[in-house]
Amino acid sequence: MEEIEAFRQYLELRNFSKYTITRHYYNVRSYMAFCASKGCDPAQGREEDLLAYLVELRARGLRHASTSLIFTSLHTYYRWLMKQKRLPSNPIPDIVEEYLQEYKYSPQQRQIISIEDAQKIITATMMARDRAILYLLFTTGIRRNELMSLDVEDMDLEKMEVHLKPTAKRNNKTVFLTPECARALKRWLKIREQFKPESPALFIGSKNARFGSIGIDRMVSKAGERVGLHDPKSPRLEDKFTPHCCRHWLVTHLLRAGMKREYVKWLRGDVMKEAVDIYFHIDPEDVRKEFLAYVPQLGV
Repeated sequence: MEEIEAFRQYLELRNFSKYTITRHYYNVRSYMAFCASKGCDPAQGREEDLLAYLVELRARGLRHASTSLIFTSLHTYYRWLMKQKRLPSNPIPDIVEEYLQEYKYSPQQRQIISIEDAQKIITATMMARDRAILYLLFTTGIRRNELMSLDVEDMDLEKMEVHLKPTAKRNNKTVFLTPECARALKRWLKIREQFKPESPALFIGSKNARFGSIGIDRMVSKAGERVGLHDPKSPRLEDKFTPHCCRHWLVTHLLRAGMKREYVKWLRGDVMKEAVDIYFHIDPEDVRKEFLAYVPQLGV
């Protein structure tokens, strides 16, 4: 296990977020365990071993996105081995190009639900933790992984703000809370105190550990299924209700209500790509005022 610990130290030196370090660590450790069961050396980077692992992952029923994340971790692992001069080349890019490309012959669009449907979803959700998660997803538009990595210390309920962990996909690190979302968070935090978890995570699951991506996905889909907005048997994306649907919901309804497009982009965390944007400085307080004026009221 010395190698996996050395790999973890490498990730820490690169200043990855705690969530990213944990994900890479466990993904690589799982592959090492697979190789040990097959009597092969993961550090050799043999294509046949990696393809056998890909077959096993697909046999478990893992989604394409989950499998891709695992191979992203393995890509980082083999880059580390190359830096140590232990491997001449990284085998992952070729495998990703040939076996992990996702082709979409018929474009599908995520469903965008109404404000009334969002209200139904929250009303039908009884657990305080799950209700707080849904409020956060609906009213901040943060991504699932951003939500999952939140710690209690990231909440500033006095300023009505959430401070997000740095990620490659997000430009700004602050989103704002609505009064009803803040109330839901306060209720959950009181209940969370009773469990006295060692984890700093805002949302905890079984064994008082951080509530993971699979658990969040299942909870959100079940919430949609209870009100007829998620069909687990349908292959169509528009019949699914996922955490990302909440992000689409917020952006859509903010724009429909008349919020400035550049402010919506700021809330989403989008990088301003046009040259003129360099000279256009957005005051977060202006965004907060407009956000609170236009954000849909769930009223639950």
